[in-house]
Amino acid sequence: MTSPSILVIKHGALGDIVIATAGFAAIRAKHPHAHIVCLTTKPYADLLSKSPYFNEVWVDEKPKFFQFGARKKLRIMLCSKPWEWVYDLQTSTRSTSYQWLLKWPWPSISNVSRWSSHRYVDPARHGKHSYENLKIQLALADIQNIGLPDVSWLKADVSEIIPPTSGGRLGGGHGDALNPTMPPPQPSPIGGGSQYALIVPGGAPHRLDKRWPAESYAQLCQTFIHKNIAPLLIGTKAEEDALNAIAAQVPEAINLCGATSIAQIITLAGQAKLAVGNDTGPMHLIAASGCPSTVLFSAASDPVRSAPVGDHVRILRESNLKDLSVDSVLASLTDRL
Repeated sequence: MTSPSILVIKHGALGDIVIATAGFAAIRAKHPHAHIVCLTTKPYADLLSKSPYFNEVWVDEKPKFFQFGARKKLRIMLCSKPWEWVYDLQTSTRSTSYQWLLKWPWPSISNVSRWSSHRYVDPARHGKHSYENLKIQLALADIQNIGLPDVSWLKADVSEIIPPTSGGRLGGGHGDALNPTMPPPQPSPIGGGSQYALIVPGGAPHRLDKRWPAESYAQLCQTFIHKNIAPLLIGTKAEEDALNAIAAQVPEAINLCGATSIAQIITLAGQAKLAVGNDTGPMHLIAASGCPSTVLFSAASDPVRSAPVGDHVRILRESNLKDLSVDSVLASLTDRL
């Protein structure tokens, strides 16, 4: 008998992808023998292809309305399988419109359209956390018991960053190839059983109001070093100003700017003593890895709607992060140091 075909739609961004892994796992558990396809965007296709949830991952080029050839190609792709279910976990205007590209009669569809079989149309959803919305949406499709986000299936070799002599169980596998031009990290000074903390001081360059000042992170890192905890600075080249500013003040910090793949961040988080960072995508990865994480929020974003999800996540919020003192952050970490 042919396995049923299931379509799951999730475009991004990174934090949303991490949270959606809870839904991916639940859908796979509901349909253990189905052929499940994920429709996502190019930045996350390779990542999701490594997950245990999908048999195929398709890339959505997100054609504009006037790109008739590209929209036709998308329609052909969406109609290429006899879907039994479509779970639209993106729930955007774009993804909701895709049901009109499907063959009639429609399969069972879980989205936010009033025309679907399993609709989630509560206007209050816009004020809820995406994880709560995910649970409510899937419950309407009779998928219960949604677990926490889980990225434990993605591992990478981090021996160049944390050598085996540091007492870790790190390593295994290879990088995730999301950044093929990623420079190799320099040999790490961590060794002899030293502990380390992940520091994520960056964020979107156009959202600087979501960043705690580099000077504050530098003071935090200096305290960690005094406690024999090595700070590992995590971020992309777009965030190198923040990482370099900290490294200039704290030469003992290990600056991994542009040198860690998504898989390596997850692997490092699994062995880190703790993590501190701004409201940005990597903190979702780190929190989902089970690392004790403290996430700093300003008035520019609402943790009620977008905080990383995990059993060991703490949130500190100050309207202007310049007013958040280093002592306040340290006080929240007392039992973790």
